[in-house]
Amino acid sequence: MYRQGLSTRSVASSSDEIQLRIDPMQADFDDEISGLRGQVRQLRNVAQEIHSEAKFQNDAINQLQMLLIKAQAGVKNNVRKLNKSIVQSGSSHVVHVILFALVLFFVVYMISKVSRK
Repeated sequence: MYRQGLSTRSVASSSDEIQLRIDPMQADFDDEISGLRGQVRQLRNVAQEIHSEAKFQNDAINQLQMLLIKAQAGVKNNVRKLNKSIVQSGSSHVVHVILFALVLFFVVYMISKVSRK
């Protein structure tokens, strides 16, 4: 029933009193255990903070990935619209150039006819 480091001794004056002597080496162990418990508590708090920060950063990365996916889809859609617009305006542009060339040819032809007379 005795712990290491503790010993009892009866006092001569009264049989109800017990004198307790604590080994100083055992007291040092108790202090170290208390210190270790405090350090474990601090490490647990640090680990919880790291977990919270990692979760926050993971959520931020996920939001950025979703934003990037949406931006890529928007750019792809706009490029498709731009290509379609270029093809449509390009073909109408070619028609305008051909019409301009025909009108110019007709004007030059008419000027040459008029200048011969």
